Amino acid sequence: MTKTGIDRRALMQLTGMGLAALTTVSMAPGRAVAQSGAAWDKTFPQSETIDHEKVSFTNRYGITLSGDLYLPSDRSGPLPALAIAGPFGAVKEQSAGLYAQTMAERGYASIAFDPSFVGESGGMPRQVASPDINTEDFSAAVDYLGLHPEVDRERIGIIGICGFAGMALNAVAADKRVKAVATTSMYDMTRVMARGYDDAMTPEQRTQALTDMSRQRWTDAEAGTPALAGGLPETLDGVDNPVIRMYFDYYKTPRGFHERSVNSTTGWTVTNPLSFMNMPILTYIDQISPRPMLLIAGENAHSLYFSEDAFAAAAEPKELMVIPGADHVDLYDQTDIIPFDRLAEFFASHLA
Repeated sequence: MTKTGIDRRALMQLTGMGLAALTTVSMAPGRAVAQSGAAWDKTFPQSETIDHEKVSFTNRYGITLSGDLYLPSDRSGPLPALAIAGPFGAVKEQSAGLYAQTMAERGYASIAFDPSFVGESGGMPRQVASPDINTEDFSAAVDYLGLHPEVDRERIGIIGICGFAGMALNAVAADKRVKAVATTSMYDMTRVMARGYDDAMTPEQRTQALTDMSRQRWTDAEAGTPALAGGLPETLDGVDNPVIRMYFDYYKTPRGFHERSVNSTTGWTVTNPLSFMNMPILTYIDQISPRPMLLIAGENAHSLYFSEDAFAAAAEPKELMVIPGADHVDLYDQTDIIPFDRLAEFFASHLA
């Protein structure tokens, strides 16, 4: 057990380590297609003051990404814009969409998108993640926003949630078009997969995890499809782990369940962590400067240390905002806890 009473083995499975670790449209690049008239399929109510449309665009690897674009109904362009994704294993109809719609209510053109290989976005096989490709996905969303006729391409920011917060910081370090970045409940997925929670993975455990996943590749190749690690339990019977119960309460209940969410359904592939374990994505976090960074985390979140360490490693200007009494998942959807006013102030100041 960790200092917060968390079972590392169970949590590694949820973040993509799997059993091996610790035991659509074809388009030319840069083009975007709008899909109007789609039924509301989100886990949050639709705002009456926002215009919404489903859109598609391609990333640098030719993968078609699916997004939900939210625009204030009462608008006069060009607008500041935000690209939003996360949490890790979620889809745009969950937390990212809530953030995008709420920020659109505050005057931003906001796009929530599904990363490559999950949700309605393209890429094969399914239910895998990549620190490189998913970082690129953010920049592809910036491509899309910068070509939108109602967006001021010189006023684009990014919001990353949970595991995609780390990818967001990595994207902004390289993509100098982005003027400001904010994260909530940040995970550094490369760190947690490479070292375990609280960096507690031993060298022997790491070697065993890589050995098991390496051999799993033969099994997958023979089967012709990658094995899935499995996700959250179907019930909480006999489950006393507080973090698993916390995730269950979001992903497996009407509060946040979505049929396309990795975390609500099958979980990631067993071999998903392979590309994460040797590729630390926050190596160049100091190169986000002089553009500003806002890191938001819950006081009671098991993931708080990721934001604290990222803040320590980053250069000014930077801000760490710790929300009293909040846990990790509270910042997914609890609108009375998520500091949307501070987010609006932050981006208003730095996307001016």
